[in-house]
Amino acid sequence: MTLPAASADGGTGQVPPLEVTPLDVTLSEPAGPVPAPAPVLLRAAGLTKVFRTDGGPVHAVRGVDLTVRLGEFVAVMGPSGSGKSTLLHVLGGLEPATSGEIWLRGQRVERLSQARWALLRRRHIGFVFQFFNLVSNMTVADNVELSALIGGATRREARVRREELLAELGLSAKADSAPSRLSGGEQQRVALARALAHRPSLLLADEPTGNLDSANAADVLRLLRRSHEQGQAILLVTHNARAASMADRVVNLFDGMIVDDAPLAAVPARPVAANVVELRG
Repeated sequence: MTLPAASADGGTGQVPPLEVTPLDVTLSEPAGPVPAPAPVLLRAAGLTKVFRTDGGPVHAVRGVDLTVRLGEFVAVMGPSGSGKSTLLHVLGGLEPATSGEIWLRGQRVERLSQARWALLRRRHIGFVFQFFNLVSNMTVADNVELSALIGGATRREARVRREELLAELGLSAKADSAPSRLSGGEQQRVALARALAHRPSLLLADEPTGNLDSANAADVLRLLRRSHEQGQAILLVTHNARAASMADRVVNLFDGMIVDDAPLAAVPARPVAANVVELRG
């Protein structure tokens, strides 16, 4: 009789049970609580705008869904004719929506009358246009102060607010000038002061640097960034990539539809190496 060969288990021929040592895995706790998102300030759902022309309907805005939160800076980009300015005007009540919903500060507003829209803009919306739209027969100071008065400020409050804004924008020396005596960059700064004078919840800016040279455009963008840092919510329509880079989110529009909506990741500043000259634009 042939005996079985001895095995590593002492000759029984059976495989010993596998011993498993449990892994000591410790999940790291997050560094801190995840902050809750800010409340929604503006929301559009299924928004459309159709213009009726002799050549047939023109679908300028097609089923747009968009939100802007309190304190958020959102840039809208896209080619000419993509519906950017039309979208901004519809959201601000300057053009009626064809269909869809617009909610501002928790109130549905797209069905409001023009008078109610005007009241809403006086209190909660500031507009900056590409072509300034200043009142030509009023001084710089009066253009800014009037906006605060219409927004409900007292005369004293409006005067103080006007002086604060003109000083911040470097326009105190121009307070008694007519808009026609100002450069394009100065007029746009006055327009921005006027839009902020009544402390709006939302600033709508339609190509505010479109008619400015690079130096004046940089000044206006610097002022927009400063307003955002102070908590101002901004919805900006622009072709300017530098302007869009300041936003928290960039929305791309094409043929009246949103084709991309993405947050911009914060890019840390690169250190300047020793013995290297830093060029500033």
